[in-house]
Amino acid sequence: MKTLLLTLGLSLASHSAPLAETLHFVTEEYAPFNYSANGTIAGITVEQVKAITAAAGIDYTIEIMPWARAFAMAQNQPMHCAFTAGYNRERAKQFAWVTPLLRDEMVMLKRRDGSKGPATVKEALGMKVGSQRGDFAVEALEEFGFKDIDLAADIDLSVRKLLSGRIDLMPTSIKTYENLVKQGKPVEKAMLMTGQIYGLACQKDTPADVIGRLQAALDKLIVSGEQDRIFAAYGLPPNARTAHHGTEN
Repeated sequence: MKTLLLTLGLSLASHSAPLAETLHFVTEEYAPFNYSANGTIAGITVEQVKAITAAAGIDYTIEIMPWARAFAMAQNQPMHCAFTAGYNRERAKQFAWVTPLLRDEMVMLKRRDGSKGPATVKEALGMKVGSQRGDFAVEALEEFGFKDIDLAADIDLSVRKLLSGRIDLMPTSIKTYENLVKQGKPVEKAMLMTGQIYGLACQKDTPADVIGRLQAALDKLIVSGEQDRIFAAYGLPPNARTAHHGTEN
């Protein structure tokens, strides 16, 4: 039996022998990728984590918490992995990676209120921007030159701030934007940002065999078309077909 956490840890049977030590996955409320619903943890990337741990024969738990805490645990606590984490060069050597759970473009959002959005990054720098504490998007904003970034505990709070006028802009993925529109949120694209790869960011001393088994299982999930099926089940388009970063990062 799995350990019950904030919502639910799930055990999936495997034909291979499980590890003697449990791998702990930590994530945040960020629908449709990872979220709690009716006493369970669900979502596009959660389904992928369940599938690849089962295929790899790895015993695990999943817990939802604020992203900054989840990210810190994956940095500092053995056998912990945070998802869905944005991959970049700075983070490459901080973690052991399994990718891609998600490959997406980033977009800056504004309220759908008839006002004109920024035409350039220079114009956007003069507006109030917000994101989630510890989120990859914060690093992207800082690289663009944003200084005074309004930080929230989770994406739901960022969206509420945007809609209430407390912030003018917020960055997120295209897929998340499309999901917000499906929910009826009055948001629209203000400008495009850079693309991004997301995956499992595991504590850097996680055994290479564990990372290798997870990566091999994810590769098979992608090649078989199962990853595309999962995206389609949530009404989103599949990931782009380009090479992943893999465990060498």
